[in-house]
Amino acid sequence: MENTVLDAKTNVGIKNGSKVDYLLSELKNFQDIARHIKPLSGEIPQINGIDIYGEVIPFNGIVGGDHIIYVDFNKRYDLDHRIQEAQKQNRQDIVEKLELNKRRAGVLVADAAGHNITDALLSAMLHQAFLTGVQYELKDNGEVTADLFEILNTRFFNSSSITKFITLIYGEIWDNGHFRFVNAGHPPPVVFSNKYDKLIKVCYEQVIHFPPIGTMPSREDVDSRRHFSHLGYKKKYSVHSINLMGEGDILLLYTDGLSEHCDEKNCLYFAERLEDTLKRIKNESASDIYAQIKENLLSFAEPSDDITFVVIKKV
Repeated sequence: MENTVLDAKTNVGIKNGSKVDYLLSELKNFQDIARHIKPLSGEIPQINGIDIYGEVIPFNGIVGGDHIIYVDFNKRYDLDHRIQEAQKQNRQDIVEKLELNKRRAGVLVADAAGHNITDALLSAMLHQAFLTGVQYELKDNGEVTADLFEILNTRFFNSSSITKFITLIYGEIWDNGHFRFVNAGHPPPVVFSNKYDKLIKVCYEQVIHFPPIGTMPSREDVDSRRHFSHLGYKKKYSVHSINLMGEGDILLLYTDGLSEHCDEKNCLYFAERLEDTLKRIKNESASDIYAQIKENLLSFAEPSDDITFVVIKKV
């Protein structure tokens, strides 16, 4: 008797010879779903004095573990209506923070462990959980706080193994060039100074290095006694800041696909060659800077991982 698999839609048995077609169809369906969470060009935030552009370059050319979420508070949310609701509740603290959201926008860059097509599942989980969390943050706090990432970390810790984790950085850029961020095991941002014509070191001595999302629970979690952890417990996420001081300064958010990109001789593209490229193109728009860095790094070497980077330029 021929073995069969069960068609999820029709509950009809599929014969052995059709298994490959069935699995290919399911994979295509997964890819289509994953593609729909990729940010569209219209989702890129529009902030006075700030130019932003970034994309994911999937290792397999389709989808992978890297992901970007743009949060343009002005376009995504009815801030004026939310302010009116907060005023009715006499929550002036929330009103003031909601007003500040008109001057800033958020960017989340994440890297789920692995670069297979199915690793996009973790990114899809993060995408929906994060944006759902932002809704509650705006209602309860008027802004996105580090507490959201505590909740995400606990949720992923309880639903995935330590071999499947997510590094991420979430930051908010202000119209004056102020950038505040939370980093969970992710490569730190870098700044190219227009004035000094080079990448400059950002002081991280006081920055606590947190583990990736999902690897260990917080010791301050109210339910921590219910979460056994082989790796121990982490400190609560904290928020850090960078200031783009001058016109033309460029902030880069990226995944390790960029920082570890190398040729057959193990020569790294990051950071010397990246700096040379930025020197040549620093006066271009964010989208042109992205495009020319992408062209340059792909001509330097074939990728061995997903590569993601976001250009944030003060104009």
